[in-house]
Amino acid sequence: MTTVRPTSTNTVKPAGTGQSGSTGKSVGTVEFGRRTWVLRRSRMALRWQARTLVVSALLAALTVVVTSCALALRDYPLSLAQVWAALTDDPAAGFARTVVFEWRAPRAIAAVVFGAGLGAAGAVFQSLTRNPLASPDIIGISAGSYTGALIVIVVVQGSYLQLTAGAFTGGIATAAVIYLLAWRQGVQGFRLIIVGIAISAMLTSFNTWLMLSAQLEVALAAAAWGAGTLGGLGWQETLVGGGVVLALLVVLATFGRALRQLELGDDAARATGTRAEPVRLAVIVIAVALTAVVASATGPIAFIALAAPQIARRLCRAPGIAVVPSALTGAVLLAAADVAALNLLPVALPVGVVTVVLGGGYLLWLLVHEVRSR
Repeated sequence: MTTVRPTSTNTVKPAGTGQSGSTGKSVGTVEFGRRTWVLRRSRMALRWQARTLVVSALLAALTVVVTSCALALRDYPLSLAQVWAALTDDPAAGFARTVVFEWRAPRAIAAVVFGAGLGAAGAVFQSLTRNPLASPDIIGISAGSYTGALIVIVVVQGSYLQLTAGAFTGGIATAAVIYLLAWRQGVQGFRLIIVGIAISAMLTSFNTWLMLSAQLEVALAAAAWGAGTLGGLGWQETLVGGGVVLALLVVLATFGRALRQLELGDDAARATGTRAEPVRLAVIVIAVALTAVVASATGPIAFIALAAPQIARRLCRAPGIAVVPSALTGAVLLAAADVAALNLLPVALPVGVVTVVLGGGYLLWLLVHEVRSR
């Protein structure tokens, strides 16, 4: 039997308190924690903070709205009624069905799924390091994936699957090097970030050398792809890459409780039965895989993984980083950035250009906020 009921955690009522007049409320009742919803099914229970649940629902609804705009806008605008007719396979949709399904839907779906993957990857690194500056594009994981993909483009000139394998291999190899160099009887967040920034700078220089040494046509294609773009994505790339990202997100969701325990520190996590290093290594591999899959399809898209977890944390007013709200925030951010890149300027821009502009302002605000908070 499944039951859902609201509960308020950690309520303390001092002895000797009575009722306050006609309101019926206890005098002196002190409540700690947050209002939560508990889903119980036989011996299993799923606990959600009420605000987190509401914010996640609103973010999901906003994702639907932004995706609808992505399907309706651009050079051949469609009404929402035409989009709905195309989605429901209405015979009256006519040419609108081709526009929606063949031209716009793969890109719109990729923006949502890949944005969710980047948001979740950023949540993992920021949760493990307990530092808002930790994200795959800051600590070098994106640069490593880009290096692996560039080698495939420039040297091998391989297929999409080879590009994915190259990006994944580059991301994993970079993460392994950063992890080993940052290891000193455990991995500390600040050391991981410093090592990652250094590795990222080295890889960026190597990537520049690769493009300078390549043939002109190959270098131009690599540079356009390296700006971070959702253009040119068809159903094959969206279904393959999106399927892998969704599978990784499901696996990552099973580590949600362990991630929250690791935020308390390794000693506290071990005291509650969490194996700190194996869990940390597993979630890092998942986060690197998410970054690599997205990078292989779109190129490196900056700042989504950096901004999404912190925006979600402030919306939920949560003490830590939650994966699900971060993923939903990443989906909204990337989908909205892609709509802006295609419609706000006379010339369509790669979505990575928009995220860099917006993310640069966000990073400046974050640095100022961190300095003032100290």
